[in-house]
Amino acid sequence: MVRNELEDLSTLGRPISLGAAVARTWGKVKNGLRPRSPYRAGEAVVGDDPFNGRREGIVVSHRGTSVGIHTAHGVFFYDHRMVKPHD
Repeated sequence: MVRNELEDLSTLGRPISLGAAVARTWGKVKNGLRPRSPYRAGEAVVGDDPFNGRREGIVVSHRGTSVGIHTAHGVFFYDHRMVKPHD
């Protein structure tokens, strides 16, 4: 199983408090329910937004619902609802 976060190995074998365990579990549950972008880095997409205009490019970053698209004119950020797969 691959994890996105690195754990501190110095804490292995040490007891953990109940409050810390509950906080860690709550954080994982909360992050699992957050809205996320369905696009992955490297996908060719088209972003169409009234403020940024229509741009074609490659997804270079995604954070929450925001998608960064690298185009010939630079990187533009779109809401994932304004982005569609490239035909």
